[in-house]
Amino acid sequence: MLAGIDNFVRHLRSEGYHPRSAKHSNSLSCCVVGDLLSRCPVIRSQAAAGDLVFSFNFDLLTGTAAWNVDRQAVSDGEMRQAPTSTVRIAIEHKAVMTEHRKAVKNRKRDFEAHHEHVHRYSSSAIAGGILIVNGSSTFKSPLREGTTKHRDPKALVEHCIDQMRAVSQRPDTGYGLEAKAVVAVDLDNVNLERAGLLTSLPAPQVGDPLHYDAFIERLCTLYEERFSI
Repeated sequence: MLAGIDNFVRHLRSEGYHPRSAKHSNSLSCCVVGDLLSRCPVIRSQAAAGDLVFSFNFDLLTGTAAWNVDRQAVSDGEMRQAPTSTVRIAIEHKAVMTEHRKAVKNRKRDFEAHHEHVHRYSSSAIAGGILIVNGSSTFKSPLREGTTKHRDPKALVEHCIDQMRAVSQRPDTGYGLEAKAVVAVDLDNVNLERAGLLTSLPAPQVGDPLHYDAFIERLCTLYEERFSI
């Protein structure tokens, strides 16, 4: 697994998870930026030249509609955070921490709406999505009393992964996300020092298109094909 996900887990150990906070999404965005820079020579070169920047929670406008995306890279190092112009990569981050079967239906819908909006904005823009799934047997939400118990967390993780596989995937042209990933974590939101990454099945394994490393490689390949000149 690339370094970014370890950094994201460290963030969860430090901050925990709050569904109304953008902290975890911004942390994951920084991790993705770092991994793209480390694995993608074209992105690294353009960022170093000041031609590529990133932004958090960007309102992507198309026609009269606006869609807020968690991270986007534009042509405008090390990659700096800056106001943006033309969007090249737009990535949506979503999480399912509890009430998995109900929540993942909404997350699937969010991802479908995301890629539709991105590709209405530009057919060459790359639409990506990352789903964080909690595999802990318990979870303490800051929005409710008590602690939720997950009777079969492994089955819940597997169900969420299956739902992410069902999100439309775009080939070279057409309809769907062009890169997607599932990251499974163990977070009860109480004993934060115990938070960790789940790497055994049913979490995506190396070679699975939903594995985070494959997600980064897919973004790199598409970016090089479309924006290397």
